[in-house]
Amino acid sequence: MLRQNEIMQTLDMIDHQHLDIRTITMGISLRDCCGPDPKRTAQKIYDKITHCAQQLVPTGEAIEREFGIPIVNKRISVTPISMVAESCETEDYVPFAVAMDKAAAACGVNLIGGFSALVHKGMTIGDQRLIMSIPQALAETNNVCSSVNVATTRAGINMDAVTLMGKIIRKTAEISPEGEGRACMKLVVFANAVEDNPFMAGAFHGVGEPECEINVGVSGPGVVYHALQEVKGQPFDVVAETIKKTAFRITRMGQLVAQEAARRLGVPYGIVDLSLAPTPAKGDSVARILEEIGVDVCGTHGTTAALAMLNDAVKKGGVMASGHVGGLSGAFIPVSEDEGMIAAAKDGTLTLDKLEAMTCVCSVGLDMIAIPGDTSASTISAIIADEAAIGMVNNKTTAVRVIPAIGKTVGDELEFGGLFGSAPVMPVHDKSAERFVARGGRIPAPLHSLKN
Repeated sequence: MLRQNEIMQTLDMIDHQHLDIRTITMGISLRDCCGPDPKRTAQKIYDKITHCAQQLVPTGEAIEREFGIPIVNKRISVTPISMVAESCETEDYVPFAVAMDKAAAACGVNLIGGFSALVHKGMTIGDQRLIMSIPQALAETNNVCSSVNVATTRAGINMDAVTLMGKIIRKTAEISPEGEGRACMKLVVFANAVEDNPFMAGAFHGVGEPECEINVGVSGPGVVYHALQEVKGQPFDVVAETIKKTAFRITRMGQLVAQEAARRLGVPYGIVDLSLAPTPAKGDSVARILEEIGVDVCGTHGTTAALAMLNDAVKKGGVMASGHVGGLSGAFIPVSEDEGMIAAAKDGTLTLDKLEAMTCVCSVGLDMIAIPGDTSASTISAIIADEAAIGMVNNKTTAVRVIPAIGKTVGDELEFGGLFGSAPVMPVHDKSAERFVARGGRIPAPLHSLKN
């Protein structure tokens, strides 16, 4: 039974501490849309999405009004299009992205994910065609997000795919209609991608998922930051316990919204992703949490240890609050979307190398990072390879979402607006990675991948 003080605490978290539901994401299977005729397939993709998701936005808005809980984004994820389109007699997959975009607009959602390929062990013809279509697909659409999984702990790293994705990211940046490489913010390269992730740009509806389901992503860095102000100077045990209790409260709200949305839409409830997803707003920053824990500026010595504790405590608190925790769950470190990280990057304390170290202990990876516009494809591929190796060896999800800021150099700033914020252009190492990525082939899976 809810106590009055608990209700008041929740209202305070919403009103003053930036607590929100970051996203309600509907996953939709498109496996029954496959066929040889590309026009017919594209139409079936549009029809299936609009049929399943027609009430998603109205339902989300109704829950917002009735419960007083902000739901920032309503999103859709679909079966990886490389699988859906593979039986079509066409080499151009852009029309399928256009169909997804039109369906997203018709449903009124913010983003749609699933223009994706899973190539961690090799590429099929459909995978190759989709990957080659990514730059043009993202150039011709507004709300479509794309992802490619290039590594797993069980399979190792597909370096041919890594090399190709460096080129694809560069081309996407160069032809971005928004200019300055902005289309790349809708493209992410994964290791150990998960099938029920509600967050973009990496969301897709995995082949092991049901016909349709609801996944919810919660947020709340501001709530954690506020809670830690009550335990200043106390031992790390107390800090961890405080984060756990706070994460529990945040996740309970996500569980409530997920169950209610699923009930009203008549589809199964999938998971709650209990990630701390920051925004550019002051007071809603993961970096400021780390600084409250004790590091002077995010990125200095001690940051990785503080982030490790934060990530672990969030998982421990959240997992007790929901019967179905999934997705990525932990703390995100997207530079452009975090006011504290933007400041630390401008200060020069937070570097690409330090961010790479931080990805060893948190959710996802190198996220929303602007790099010089003249960064070579081979350097981008090497960055992906490093991050994929961290994911592969540590049996965790890692990812790279970098934006080559065409026409800009270190010290300049890239403005995205809204939730995406702004990104200072960060330096990369100027030594060549060409010989490294040119080898191709596969980096074998680690010994501990032999689980059976």
